[in-house]
Amino acid sequence: MTTRFGKLIGATALAFGLSGPALAQVQIEWWDFLAGGDGVRMKALIEQFNEEHPDIQINGTTLEWGLPFYTKVRTSVAVGEGPDIMTYHLSRLPLALEEDVLSPITAEDLETAGLATADFFESSITAASTDDGQLMAIPFDIHAVVVHYNRSALEGTEWLDADGNLTGLDSIENMTALLTWAKEQGFSDPLSFQSEGGGGTWRMFYTLFKQQGGEMLTDGEVLAGDNMDKAVTAIQTLADWRAAGLIPEQAAYEASVALFSGAKSVLHINGVWEVPTFKDQSEAGTLGFEWFANEVPQMMDQPATWADSHAFAIPNDPEMSEETRAAVLTVIGWMEKHSLAWAGAGHIPAYKPTVESDDYAALQPNSTYASLADNAAFDPRSKIAGVASPIYDAVDNLIAPAVHGFLIAEDAAQQMKDQLQGLLN
Repeated sequence: MTTRFGKLIGATALAFGLSGPALAQVQIEWWDFLAGGDGVRMKALIEQFNEEHPDIQINGTTLEWGLPFYTKVRTSVAVGEGPDIMTYHLSRLPLALEEDVLSPITAEDLETAGLATADFFESSITAASTDDGQLMAIPFDIHAVVVHYNRSALEGTEWLDADGNLTGLDSIENMTALLTWAKEQGFSDPLSFQSEGGGGTWRMFYTLFKQQGGEMLTDGEVLAGDNMDKAVTAIQTLADWRAAGLIPEQAAYEASVALFSGAKSVLHINGVWEVPTFKDQSEAGTLGFEWFANEVPQMMDQPATWADSHAFAIPNDPEMSEETRAAVLTVIGWMEKHSLAWAGAGHIPAYKPTVESDDYAALQPNSTYASLADNAAFDPRSKIAGVASPIYDAVDNLIAPAVHGFLIAEDAAQQMKDQLQGLLN
């Protein structure tokens, strides 16, 4: 890691005329958790920024996703050895506030970055702020689950409109009818998703739960009042589909993707981050059918889709110089205004001018499902929620077994309530 002394040397060298391309005026230490296609795109953005800004040099480091990343952030910030800027899941914000690892983003900071809160989708700004409205990070995207579907198989059916988008899936009954039809057509697992593990099951459960207007936490109580019934309904819906052979038995993440790309599933509910996978396969001619993606249909009382955001955050470092902070904000502003490149990873840019641009409108299927930004259902605002959190563990240990017939839905919901409530008390 570049030390503060090293940064000072770089600045001093330029000040005294010891110029050269390797001597940046300000060196920025950047940490992210972005692998795969995300990582490739982010590295390209960093390289482009460095080429365009000889006075600022980003030194990027990619760390392991999930709990290892956030553990390292917590420990490094505590001893004053954290980065200058880092990517952060907004679902982790409540825990970050408890750990005091983030530096608040002020109105002056936004002005330095050339940004304003009005530039962003309201749902992402809310997720990036404290309950009293203090901004703690700057959203970069909204990434949610979407429904990837086999257009070729659905052509000519009642479930595809004239533009090739899904239609008629405005209830659980209608979705079940489509899946049942697909089963009869030879699709072994009509709707695939990661049904083994807390991640995929949580996203499915939470989408159905939030479409009923459910709230996981109300005044510190888990599944208060009729929210318990809504949780049971969401679990039972998935369990009924599993019992009818409409979703796979305990499919690992990679297996769930393969079920769709191998034409064993007509629908695949997964993150927007898989859009590049299917797009690449389609362009290479290896997919074997026409593919597209839409926002997850509203099957219950209101539109809602599980979502999270990658955001840019500044660690809580009282020794950070004004010069370094200004450079970090310059980086953030530049990244937001170049977020069309990030949209290529499937994500919806949180920066509205990008989404409202003609270039984004031409990006398919991304611009078709961008409507979900207004229906984004972020994880509960709690230290027990978010990426690699106790809620994911509870889903893995209780809801997933209920979906697969090892627990009844009511018992799973009650045990989850008791388990999570114990962590809050």
